[in-house]
Amino acid sequence: MAAWQPLHSLSTTAWLAAGFLSLALLHLLCCSPPVTQHAVFTPLLQFANTTFSSLSSSGRSFSCDYSEGRWVWAPGRARRYNATACGVKEGQDCLRNGRPDTGYLDWRWQPAAAGCPLQAFDAAAFLDAVRGRHVAFVGDSMARNQAESLFCLLSAASPHRVVHRDPDAHRRQFMRWAFPAHGVTLSVYWAPYLARSAGKSENYSMPYNLVHLDAPADRWAANADTMDVVVLAAGHWLLNSAVYHNGSRVIGAHAHPELNHTDIGYAAPLRQAYRTALERLSSSSGGRRPRTVVLATFSPTHFENNRMDDPAACARKEPYRDGEKELNSVEEELRSIVVEEAEAAAARRNAGDVRFEVLDVTKLAAMRPDGHPGPYMNRDPFAHGARERMQTDCLHFCLPGPVDTFNEILQQILTKRRW
Repeated sequence: MAAWQPLHSLSTTAWLAAGFLSLALLHLLCCSPPVTQHAVFTPLLQFANTTFSSLSSSGRSFSCDYSEGRWVWAPGRARRYNATACGVKEGQDCLRNGRPDTGYLDWRWQPAAAGCPLQAFDAAAFLDAVRGRHVAFVGDSMARNQAESLFCLLSAASPHRVVHRDPDAHRRQFMRWAFPAHGVTLSVYWAPYLARSAGKSENYSMPYNLVHLDAPADRWAANADTMDVVVLAAGHWLLNSAVYHNGSRVIGAHAHPELNHTDIGYAAPLRQAYRTALERLSSSSGGRRPRTVVLATFSPTHFENNRMDDPAACARKEPYRDGEKELNSVEEELRSIVVEEAEAAAARRNAGDVRFEVLDVTKLAAMRPDGHPGPYMNRDPFAHGARERMQTDCLHFCLPGPVDTFNEILQQILTKRRW
């Protein structure tokens, strides 16, 4: 049995300690040179900020809301790597392809929430936070866009090697990089429906997709047990024509009326695809060590008049101001589904070895029509003069570019609670 101690004795000791500390701090403030004050108070403030940021009234991790805010001018903010040197997909290497305006690199995201500044990406801190872990991006080409951004941001801070890169520079269905000094592996898995699919998603000449909503896509599902951090990003392909299955049974189709199947739209399949993926990731942890599953919300396109062959489809040179551009109903719904499924998965999960988070980038991405390659998805598109029609990309972001901000938020998610 522990020795009994009078309550008043403990209280007196605590008050005396607090009094001495207060006097010491007052002495520093009034009688010490500025350099000494800086040396003492900076660590204290950092400790207080870290402590406050890690707690909430419920005892869970305190989380800043990065979903609302505005883009503010910050010259040089995003000029952090050479996309050509780190081998990004050529269609997103806007500087290499001759884009003459570079103002899209000079903005940073300022969250609306007080006391929640979004810190610049710190590659060393990120690698330390995921030391010994496998970070996997699973989903569509926006998942790849963010993964390539992350690789480029990290490659400047640590020796690395390319483990695998698909020889087809346009497809890039599976890629993997390693950072041996930190034991970190970074992978990308092409799974535009998250679920098992065939058809157009594998062969663009096919007219539609065949999707099995009851089964996760084979390649990432086979490696799920090795994944410690998983970023899921899907949504755009659900708007394409597809026939959906549950096992061997057709349950409906979307945007393909000539097949004479019930039109089930895009929302219900998206929900089921996420649920199937989250069930796989919940069941495969096995208690071996904690896993964080991050659901990235929908990143809107900026094709003016829905034309993908207009060289001016996303020619704006600055972000939208707050309130200048509203999300449409489809974008709102696609975002909401991801948020709701993340919350439902967290509610279903009782064990502490899987954490579900939302990377809510819909609004900040919607405000960046200036950050896409546009016609500069190809090298020197105007070398032979302007054409009325040419291929444009107003979906993915230039690298470097706004998608780097996705990884700044991801870093905050991963470092707010250590493993």
